[in-house]
Order: sequence, then C-alpha cells, then structure tokens
Amino acid sequence: MIKAKKSLGQNFLIDRDILEKITKIKSIKNKNILEIGPGTGNLTSFILKNNPKKFFVIEKDNALAKNLENLFKDKLTIINNDILEIDETSLYHEKFIVYGNLPYNISTEILIKWITNLKESFWFEHLILLFQKEVADRIIANFNTAAYGRISILANWKLSIEKICDVNPTSFSPRPKINSTLLLFTPKKIFYKIKESKNLEEITKVFFNHRRKMLKKPFNQLFKGNENILNKLNINLNLRPQNLNLDTYYLLAKEYEDLNG
Repeated sequence: MIKAKKSLGQNFLIDRDILEKITKIKSIKNKNILEIGPGTGNLTSFILKNNPKKFFVIEKDNALAKNLENLFKDKLTIINNDILEIDETSLYHEKFIVYGNLPYNISTEILIKWITNLKESFWFEHLILLFQKEVADRIIANFNTAAYGRISILANWKLSIEKICDVNPTSFSPRPKINSTLLLFTPKKIFYKIKESKNLEEITKVFFNHRRKMLKKPFNQLFKGNENILNKLNINLNLRPQNLNLDTYYLLAKEYEDLNG
C-alpha cells in the first residue's frame, strides 16, 4: 500500500464525484493532456476514460512513478521529475490542457513559475488546478479586500480565472486539515504588454511589503515621487496597496520599465 508523504505535500484525491466533475470542465477527447502530481492515478484513470490524444504526467515521487508505470503501461508518458525543474514548453509541440492537484507547500511557486515564464504564445489551453482554499481565495481576490495581493495581480495579468467549486477534506486521503478549491485558468487574448514579468514582480513585491502602510513610501522607492505618473494614473498616495486595482499595477509596471529603460 502506498502511503502519502508529508514532505511532498501529498493528499490524494479519492472522491469519484469530484474526479468526474474535474474531467467534465473541458472536453478531453483528442486533446493533449498534462497532469501534475498524479499520485496514485485516480484522476489519471478518469482522464484516460475520455480518450485524450497525448497524455503526459509529471510525478516527482519515485515509488508513485513506478506504480503509475505498472498501472497504465504504455497509455501515457510518465516523467519522473520535479515540476519546478521542467520546461513544459519542451514536452510537446502542441498545447495542453493541464490538470493538477498541486502540493500545498509549492502550489503558489508552481503557478508563479508558469505565469512569469509565459511568452506571447501560451503552451496550454487551460489550467484546471486544485489549491488550498486560502491560496485560491488570494488568487481570485478583488482589490479593496484583505485577500488581495501579489498573487492576485500576477495570476490575473494574462489569465482569466473562474472558481469551479470548493472541495472538502473528506475528498482526500489522507484528509488535509483545510478545504481546497478548484480553479479554471484560461489565457486572455488581450492583456497588458509588460516587457519583462520580473518588473511586475518587483512592483508588487515593493508595494505589498508595505501593505499596511500608505502608498507614499513604496511609490517613492520605485518612482522617486514622480508626479507625472501620479497624475497620469490618478493615484492617491494616502491609499494602501490593496486599494489599487489590477489595471493600475499593470500600468505601473509599464511606467517602471519606461523609467528604467
């Protein structure tokens, strides 16, 4: 019997209703599928029933990867590696639908990696991902709320995000102590053209390092009190970072690039 490893943040999804629901969000038939962290292969089995075109799975755990090989033989391509070490664009020449019950301890890191590495053309059609509910709430948070922050701004830059449902701890083995949330990400056709994602990362990092402070300090740190930018973007320095909407942060990143060449 395979036991989940706490060190890898493993909680295997076992609820057949939820597994079925996940595979019905988007049509899988004749699509290229990439599954992250398939674990014991529960979702993998449901995906295979829907006749994908090409099917890749990435599993870091050696024992689980071997078990998947025994279970599914030549029905899919198993990559026994760490998702954080892989260049997904090199796996196949066509786009994927990506599924993942992401390990809670690295879920944000995985998502930020994918967002910041995105080029003009996306390597996926959709991302269908399970997160710890608290993390999902931050991803989909609106400005003027306590949950709104860096991950909200980065995630919504090039992606449209839809909450599908919450998932109870009883749907997993072992049961986590918190709820999970299933999110659907779809590439936007129109988004702000920021030359380097690191500039948006820097802007959000500086501002949200001072999230309880007024905007004056981080703005002066980045823009040296440039009044032209303040007037152009209609920014009130008496506000706090969570009071600026998504568009303002994307425009600030563009201004930052213009100032710094």
